[in-house]
Amino acid sequence: MLVEILALMAVAVIAATIFSRLGFGAILGYLVGGMIIGPWGLALIDNPTQIAHLGEFGVVFLLFLIGIELKPARLWVMRRQVFGLGSAQLILTGLILSVLAAYTFDIAPGPAAIVGLGLALSSTAFGIQLMASKNQLGAQWGRAGFSILLLQDLAVVPLLALVPLLAQGDVTVGASFGLAILETLAILTSVIIAGRLAINPLFRLVAANKTPEVFTGFALLLVLGFGWLMESVGLSMAMGAFIAGLLMAESEFRHQVEVDIMPFRGLLLGLFFMAVGMGIDFGTLISQVGLIAAVLVVMLVIKGVTIAGLVRLMGLTLPEGIKAGALLAQAGEFGFVLFTYALGEKLLEPALVEILTAVIALSMALTPLLFMAGARLARRLTHDRAGMLPTPDEIKEGPKQVIIAGFGRVGETIARILSDLEIPFTAVDLDPANVKKARDAGFTAIYGDAARPEILRAVGANSAALLVITLDDPKAAERMILSARRECAHLPTYVRTHNPTAAKALKALGATHTVPETLEASLSLGAEVARALKADENDIRTVVKVLRSDDYRAIMPSDT
Repeated sequence: MLVEILALMAVAVIAATIFSRLGFGAILGYLVGGMIIGPWGLALIDNPTQIAHLGEFGVVFLLFLIGIELKPARLWVMRRQVFGLGSAQLILTGLILSVLAAYTFDIAPGPAAIVGLGLALSSTAFGIQLMASKNQLGAQWGRAGFSILLLQDLAVVPLLALVPLLAQGDVTVGASFGLAILETLAILTSVIIAGRLAINPLFRLVAANKTPEVFTGFALLLVLGFGWLMESVGLSMAMGAFIAGLLMAESEFRHQVEVDIMPFRGLLLGLFFMAVGMGIDFGTLISQVGLIAAVLVVMLVIKGVTIAGLVRLMGLTLPEGIKAGALLAQAGEFGFVLFTYALGEKLLEPALVEILTAVIALSMALTPLLFMAGARLARRLTHDRAGMLPTPDEIKEGPKQVIIAGFGRVGETIARILSDLEIPFTAVDLDPANVKKARDAGFTAIYGDAARPEILRAVGANSAALLVITLDDPKAAERMILSARRECAHLPTYVRTHNPTAAKALKALGATHTVPETLEASLSLGAEVARALKADENDIRTVVKVLRSDDYRAIMPSDT
């Protein structure tokens, strides 16, 4: 087992690094690495099925993170693309491929429908990961591609329900499909209502313990729990995770949850792609090479052209349609599940399932290359030298705001001053009670550790006016200063400290300005004493200003 783990880690690192350097991307590196160490390569891994099951959790975490970025209001705006474009793609592509399957493999209409609809599905893992890596999920064609993938995930229950009904042969395809859709909608509605009422209170309860590992554990429990619940009622785990992400999209805990889930997503997705590479059966490839190649090419062309045409009909440009078609032309991981299930129900023959499995695996392996080819063709048509970067219309610069790290008494005071001056700000705190207090007051606040670079990026540190650290923990303040220096060196950092010694240490770490509480208390008290003795107000302000100048140098203790 140790040899397998070492082989997986070594090949993943080496292959991903080499292929990324060559410009092909890490995904293709994982696929090739899996082929090398799999049963048909060096045979360092004897049972890739177990790794594939573990890697599927990467898809689950990926869908959760996508859901957390997609607020329900935005999903509602996309309903035309999801149910219009997505449904049209699945039905039209499935119909064409079903007719061809019936003719090519000489099978009845029922099995042909399962083959056609199974091949009509695309890979959620490959599609979303490639779009995210190129920063294209927010682009118009990226939203169209995501809508198609989302509808395909929603079709999981109807397709699974279709298999045993077709195997029995006593019900029509249309009737069973309609009943399964109603079942899916009822399940989704119930889960969404229950989750919306329970998630935030539970997170607030767990976060109150201020134990990071418990918070991370609860985040994992949420994702996997929703996935298990959906799988147990017939949906996919990925769809359950996506629903959990949607429910977290407007929560104050979402950013910290994203940070905690991200490492699991990256690691497990790498395993998933390697498992796909290991699953390519070279024995079947050699014995049926002509048929497999023909089916693969026909499927890629039909799906690519159909998706590109439908995206064009939705009002997008031809280059955008080409990119979407090239990205989603492959068959998806759900095809493995659907065809295996159909084999168990004796709806499909073992020899046919082997051929279809090889077609799916090869199409997924070719996806990064197809995506690159589609992007180049699209650039040639539009003369877009910017490549895969977002267009200027898709880049929105955030307002110059202040980030307040810590919403205790000092942070709350600063927030009220900024609010009165109509200066935008976002508060970040690891105490859920403080976050709730800020939100109840109408302020923008999130739960998270501002010492984490991911949290700073999430709140827009790169475009912020300045960062204010109000914590009374010097070590935490040090971590935040160092993180801010690494993440956005230009960001001015104002820090609250206890005494002059701490102030000097934080300045050395890179703080722009420090305010020692002891010295400020002395200045405030001294000014009030002077006012009580009827001193001139202008003189008092001048003296206090001089004493504050040059970082309190005039009143700093001599030993500092």
